[in-house]
Amino acid sequence: MNALFEKQQQRLSLISTDFVRSAMTDINWEARLIGIKGARGIGKTTLLLQYIKLNLLPEIKSTLYVSLDNIWFSNNSLSDLVDSFVKRGGKYLFLDEVHRYPNWSQELKNIYDDFPTLKVVFTGSSLLEILNARADLSRRAIIYDMQGLSFREYLSMETGISFNRLSLKSIIDDHLKVATAINKKIKPLQYFENYLKQGYYPFYKEQISLYKIRIEEVINMMLEIELPLLRKVDLAYVYKIKQLLLIIAESVPFVPNVSKLSERIGINRGTLLLYLHYLEEIGLTINLFKKASGISKLQKPNKIFLENTNLMFTLSPKHTNIGNLRETFFTNQLSYQHKIRYAKQGDFFVDDTYIFEIGGKDKTAKQIQELENAFIAADNIEYGYNNKIPLWLFGFLY
Repeated sequence: MNALFEKQQQRLSLISTDFVRSAMTDINWEARLIGIKGARGIGKTTLLLQYIKLNLLPEIKSTLYVSLDNIWFSNNSLSDLVDSFVKRGGKYLFLDEVHRYPNWSQELKNIYDDFPTLKVVFTGSSLLEILNARADLSRRAIIYDMQGLSFREYLSMETGISFNRLSLKSIIDDHLKVATAINKKIKPLQYFENYLKQGYYPFYKEQISLYKIRIEEVINMMLEIELPLLRKVDLAYVYKIKQLLLIIAESVPFVPNVSKLSERIGINRGTLLLYLHYLEEIGLTINLFKKASGISKLQKPNKIFLENTNLMFTLSPKHTNIGNLRETFFTNQLSYQHKIRYAKQGDFFVDDTYIFEIGGKDKTAKQIQELENAFIAADNIEYGYNNKIPLWLFGFLY
């Protein structure tokens, strides 16, 4: 165990607290069991280490951070670690990458029940399932989903200026007022293009020249390790999922034709639809449907986007369509906290209330002029007018 404490100190000494994600204040850290889910590379580990550094240094001897993919666990169990840790006065345990540990959910249930004075925070893949037959953690754990940097957070990292989050209603009702206040501090459009290319994953700050390579590594880890581990996908079929991902990346945007896709990739309809579902589960795509609920794993999405715009520039830099880019940004920023669906008229139906049409600065309201609660999200404008709202402003929702 001493080796794990030493590893923790090494990690803490290297972690910066100059910029802290808003998720830090969203989490109720007083809960006994907290789960943080999210795609690889979006900053879950950094969040844990920053919390320890900012809040628990006075109690560092009773605090332990460990990653469950550490080789130490090849000869030691999590339960034994916790038993020894608590006997040494342990109070706060942070477990990273729990999905890499066999039978993690059952052991966490036992830890929760057997050590009532211990607070546990764990992180895992987007595919992490909290409810199963043997260990129902959903009644014990508070679960948070984490996403990559919003445009607002990216601006704070780049400029050092803090900006408040905006509600969707405040953007719709007061977009001119809030856009004016933001433009007095900075020029958002000066940063917007860079964010779309390389601002979603927090590690862009480390070595920008290696950013695309690191995203490729993240994608490969998701497809080659997490899918086989958590969805039992045969490694032999991973290349077909990669084919599918590339097709989506090069589309404008992607409206799936299941019959043609099945023939092109060489898999049957059911398997194809299951792969499309997995890509969204793992955080590589966002699938839109007309229906509000009751979506099955084998239902064809009406439209598919890559999960964020940085993936577009990584997977298909020569085929990045501006219209698809704008819609991907809008979908990504809203889907985190809002329900977004495919719309019969306009581009998106949000929270079963608002219709949005996405376009450039010259986009007119012709397609939505007869509709109620309909708005244009327009690119390349600093300020909006009436129902025309700057696209970049939707990057302030989280």
